[in-house]
This record gives sequence, structure tokens and C-alpha cells, in this order.
Amino acid sequence: MLVKVLVTGSEGYIGSRLVPLLFARGHDVLGLDTGFYRDGWLFSDNATMSRSARTVYKDLRQVTVADLEGCEAVVHLAELSNDPLGQNNPALTFRINHEGSVELARTAQRAGIQRFIYTSSCSVYGAGTGDFLDETSPTNPQTAYAQCKVLVERDLGAMAGKDFCPVFLRNATAYGPSPRMRFDIVINDLCALAWTTKRIAMVSDGSPWRPVVHVDDICEAIACALTAPASAVQGKIFNVGQNSDNHRIREIAAIIGEEFPGCEVTVGKPSGDTRSYRVNFDRIHRELPGFKCRYTARDGARQLRELFQRIEMQPETYQFRAFTRLKQLKYLQGTKQVDGELYWT
Repeated sequence: MLVKVLVTGSEGYIGSRLVPLLFARGHDVLGLDTGFYRDGWLFSDNATMSRSARTVYKDLRQVTVADLEGCEAVVHLAELSNDPLGQNNPALTFRINHEGSVELARTAQRAGIQRFIYTSSCSVYGAGTGDFLDETSPTNPQTAYAQCKVLVERDLGAMAGKDFCPVFLRNATAYGPSPRMRFDIVINDLCALAWTTKRIAMVSDGSPWRPVVHVDDICEAIACALTAPASAVQGKIFNVGQNSDNHRIREIAAIIGEEFPGCEVTVGKPSGDTRSYRVNFDRIHRELPGFKCRYTARDGARQLRELFQRIEMQPETYQFRAFTRLKQLKYLQGTKQVDGELYWT
């Protein structure tokens, strides 16, 4: 089944990997992006340069029915995209991530769009119990970012019906190469540290658990959710990842140390961060037609080392503001390119 799909956040970390994949599979893709992170482009390859989506540069809070004309599905990636960024201004995070996302879904519904794929997060589990948590486990969000994910799932789930099919993908923490790179997520950050400094000096003891998933596996989950029969995905939540990629942070650091020769890894003292959770991913492998994870954390570390070597990545590239979401938005606000509500001035 080929569809015309609107991808919000089409020029972001996931979007710049997803759009070429959807094109390659024959879908008609329209992009929507604020352009906040256009200053950052790490590398080019055949996939990313072969074809790009026609893109509407617009805030998700300003999308109209007319913007969605002709579309049959929406993939919604565009939110303030991690815990530190969300905590920077929690009230604004709720206005964008919760209220903005729900209004986007309502606009899509008014436009007659039936399939709405929402990229949620395993961070909704927050301070877990130590057991493996599945889609039926209670949520325990610790941050504004995670709280918004829970609220959007709740509100869009209430909209599900014969004419509207929301699907919720709770992604583990992403990793892996992307042209619109992010160095503010754990594996990418630690790999960049290993490459540029030959040292991973952890400020905590690395004991919290995190599930991780390759960015291309997230894209595969989205592509599968886009074409699956409605009966297989209607209103369902899917944790996106694989059971074998639940790791303690110190284990992730050790894997990276092994993949970056000569890198020294040290750990610190226990921190006050309460976020620790292990996640069960059986449902997505069992119930989402065609989905399978192809990569592991070790694969991702190896890919990043090979990429950094190929592009001769320098420390100033790793530290560049556009590759860290909070740095870039603070820069745009500080230079008065966006206002306090993150609208372009």
C-alpha cells in the first residue's frame, strides 16, 4: 500500500533518515519542519541526496487543514525532543508537545486523514521497577518531555475510531548516524567523546538502565506502521527496540570503549538521576507486520567510528551548537531569531 504521507520534523535526526526510506519504498512524502536545526549537516550519502521531500517550513502549532490536502497519513516527529530541552521551559514544552500535537491530530482528523503515527518514547516509564516493562505497565514519567508523551497518547487514544487510526511508537533511546546528527543522546555522545578525546569520563556510576534502538530501526517501525492493516495497529502502543539492547549506561560505555581503540573509560559516583528502566519489546516483533530490528548498540558504535574516520570529524564539529538541541534553541533565542514561544521573529 503506497500513501501520500506528511512527515513532521522531516529535516530532523530521524526525519532525514525516514524521508529517503519512504521515497525508496514508493510513498509520496511531504515534509513539514521549523528549520531550527538546518545549520547542522554532518555528512552526505546516496540515500540522503537521492531525493528530498517537498517541505513546508512551518511550526506544528500553525498547521491548517489546507496544509494537509491530499495526504492520507501523518507521521509526527516534530516536538521538543529530549528531557533537558523539555525541562528548560516546561510550560512551553506542554504547549508545544502536548497541546500542539493534539491539535495537529485534530486538524488531521478534520482533513480526513485516517492513519496518524505518533512517535512517543520509552522515557514514559521513567523510574522503573527493575522488571522488564511492557506496553501494559504503568507509566512513571519523570520529566515534562515524558509527561507530554503520556498525555498525547491518552488524548489521541480517545480519538481512535473507524475513521481515525492513531498508532503509538514508544521508541527506546535512539542512536546511529544521521545527516542531521544529534550528539545529545547517549551512544552518539559517548562515541563522539571517544573519537575526539580518547576518553569517556562518566560523571555517574552508570548504573541506570536504558533501552536503545538504532535510528534506522525506528524508521523501519514507522514504515511498517504506515502500511500495516488498521486491525493490526488501531490505537496500539508499540515499544520500539529489542530486548537484547537494554543496557546499563556503564555497559554502553564499555562497548564503545571496545569499538574505539585506545579509549579510556572511567565511571564516577551515583547520581540523583532517577530515570532507570528496562523494556520488553516482544509486542512489536510479534504484532507489527514486517518489523525486525537489524542493528545492535555495538553495530551503531562501529558505524559511528567508521563515519567519524571517513569525514575526519574534528572536536569543533562535535561541539557545534546545531548538533545539540538545547544549545541550538538557546542560540536562536539569544540572537533573537526566535521569540520566547519559539516562533521565528
